[in-house]
Amino acid sequence: MTGPSRLAPPLSGAGRVAILGSCVTRDLWRMAGAPTDDLLYISRTRLPSLFARAPEGLVLPEGPPPGLRPNPAKALRTDLSKTGLDALVRFRPDVIILDFIDERFDLLVGAGGVVTASWELETSGWDALPPLRTLRRLGPLADGDAALWTPALAALAALFTPGGALSGARPVLHAATWAGALRTASGQVQDLDPDLEITPGRRGSRAAHNARLARMHALARAVIPGLEVVKAPDSLIFSDPDHVWGLSPFHYVGDYYAEIWRQLGGS
Repeated sequence: MTGPSRLAPPLSGAGRVAILGSCVTRDLWRMAGAPTDDLLYISRTRLPSLFARAPEGLVLPEGPPPGLRPNPAKALRTDLSKTGLDALVRFRPDVIILDFIDERFDLLVGAGGVVTASWELETSGWDALPPLRTLRRLGPLADGDAALWTPALAALAALFTPGGALSGARPVLHAATWAGALRTASGQVQDLDPDLEITPGRRGSRAAHNARLARMHALARAVIPGLEVVKAPDSLIFSDPDHVWGLSPFHYVGDYYAEIWRQLGGS
C-alpha cells in the first residue's frame, strides 16, 4: 500500500468530513479550533453493531437517556436505533476518517441483533430495557468477537468499492493506539496502569488491546480500497493528565493531535 506521505493530505480541499470512530479523532477539530459545520461524527458504535439489526422487540423511550449530555445521548440512540449507517450515506462525505478506539467495548448479542455495550448504555440504564437485559455479553478479546467484527469490516469495505454507497469518499484510517505512559506539561513521564477500566467493573489489558488494534489496522489496510493511514510516532503517544476528558490511554498530549492534524492536511 502507498504510504500517507505519498498522497495528497486527505483534508486538502475536502468539503464534508465524516468521522466513524471516537473522540480521539473528534478532538482534532477541538484542538485545532476548526469549524465543524461540515463534519459528521458517529461514535460509540462498534462495527458489528453498525451493520446489525436492532434486537427484536427493542423499543426506545421517547425522552433523552438519563444521565447523559446531548452528544453522548445522541450517540447512544444512534447505536440502538441503527440509524448511523443511513446517516453516513446520506451525508455524502468527501472524506471518512476511521478509528477503532471505541472497539474496546463489549457487544450485546441476541434476539437477532447486536448493540454496543458502551459506558453510555450502562450509565443511562437503558441496558435494562427489554430485550437488552437478556442479551449475551461478548467481550472484545473473546474468540467470538472477531467472527462478528471481520464480516462487519468487509461490509464497510464494500461501501468504498465502485458503485458502493460511499465510493465517492476517501477512506482514512487514524491508527490510534493506547498510550503506555503519561507526560506532564513540564515533560515528566510516568507509566500508566497496564489495565484500563473500560466500563465500571470491567477492565482491559493495554497490551492485549494494542495487539488487537494492530490486527484491526492490518485487516483494514488489506480490505478497504484506497485506504490512507495517519499515525503518530511513538515519541508522541503519551496521555495528558490535564486532558479535558480526563486521564486515559487515548486522551493524548497536544503534540499528538497537532501531528495527526498535520498529516491530515487540516488548516
